[in-house]
Amino acid sequence: MPPNSTNRRERADVNVSSRLLELGGNVPVYVPVYYDFASTICYVAHRVMDRIRDDVDALGIDLVWRPIDLGRLGGWRPGAVVDGAPRENAQRVARELEVAVRMPPAWLDSRSAHAVAIALAGTTTEISWRERVWCAVFEEGRDIGDPAEIERLGLDLGIDVGALAVGDRVTELRRATDAARDEGVTGAPTFVLGRFPFAGIQEPATMLDLLARYVKKQRSP
Repeated sequence: MPPNSTNRRERADVNVSSRLLELGGNVPVYVPVYYDFASTICYVAHRVMDRIRDDVDALGIDLVWRPIDLGRLGGWRPGAVVDGAPRENAQRVARELEVAVRMPPAWLDSRSAHAVAIALAGTTTEISWRERVWCAVFEEGRDIGDPAEIERLGLDLGIDVGALAVGDRVTELRRATDAARDEGVTGAPTFVLGRFPFAGIQEPATMLDLLARYVKKQRSP
């Protein structure tokens, strides 16, 4: 189990936690979360949200993680060196949120990894795949732009990547990225709260307060 996930899971604060049972309901509130496996801050967001997973569940929220291609969205291109202010900012966010990270020197081509995630969408294996890829990139320093690496990661989970029509799924990724842009998504991570795209990640207490207010608004008569 990664050192920054279950072992680091924590409740935010007493005041926020005491409101969860009041806001939780039988019908889940779906919150899309757009991410890119190549993004350090997306990895940080994944770890932060994992820490407060029990509290998010208690709110009745179902986070729906949706991969997008930040390169297509107008951001980084595969192979681009990540240095200067962008690197310093990502490392600062990770440090402030107490997430240990092994940041790649260059932007990785995450499209094949995303294609596998799309093929597995809605299954428990997709959850395992996200976790495996995050660990591979930001803890083990592996290059997910290498097709052989994707196959090896699939084998770790018993997934036959060759049977998933990855090329077709990459086309789906392009369409999903364009659709996200149309929704107002300009980067990742982005939490879509109704018509409001919330970009970035904050400390656990702030995220829980934001989500609690959203749930309350959604469930108001």
